[in-house]
Parts: sequence; C-alpha cells; structure tokens
Amino acid sequence: QVQLVESGGGLVQAGGSLRLSCTASGGTFDNYAMGWFRQAPGKEREFVATISWSGRSTNYADSVKGRFTISRDNTKNAVYLKMNSLKPEETADYFCAARDAPWGASRPREYEYWGQGTQVTVSS
Repeated sequence: QVQLVESGGGLVQAGGSLRLSCTASGGTFDNYAMGWFRQAPGKEREFVATISWSGRSTNYADSVKGRFTISRDNTKNAVYLKMNSLKPEETADYFCAARDAPWGASRPREYEYWGQGTQVTVSS
C-alpha cells in the first residue's frame, strides 16, 4: 500500500509560479509511474502530467506544455510539479497519483493510489 502526501500549494498571482511536491511511503517508489491531476470545483478530474518510473519519459496535457515540468527523485521517494505562468483558470486541487507500471497514463482510473490533494489558487 502506497501513501502519497502532496504539499506546496497556495495562493499565487496570475503569471506566477509554484512547485508542488508529493512524497510517497509504504512501497517501492521506483516501481511506480507517477502522475499529477487537478480538479476544479464542479469539474471532473483532469490529467496534467505523468512521468515514468525511471524519470526518462514524461507526458503533459496540451494546456500545460511548455509551462509545467514534472520530475522525480527516486532517492527521496518524491515527485514534483513545477508550474510557471499560472492562469486563474488553473485554480484547482492538485493530486498526485501512483500507477503500478513502468509507464504513466493520462486516465485517472489507471492509477491505484492517490494523495489527498493540495489546493492551488491563482488570482487574476
């Protein structure tokens, strides 16, 4: 059983940056591909980014390409999401997720473990 804890959310002005962190425990971290998702009030959870178990392969939602960067440090059991040029419409709860496979995926149902989320608010 993998436990995930996100941190780093907060309030930021439009155009600003935040770095989210997610720390895992209870499993062999480098067995898992990791993903970041977000969910705004009244909306479905949507894919943001994913990274393979090794960190060599990443994939992003079109809406965040060039602005967000996902990375991981397997020595620290952690995955990160650096978000630049944030927009008000990106206000949401951000969740990290673990997938028991080498490669990431973009659908929430393909992830077995989820954190509780961290809130990101982007003011205009």
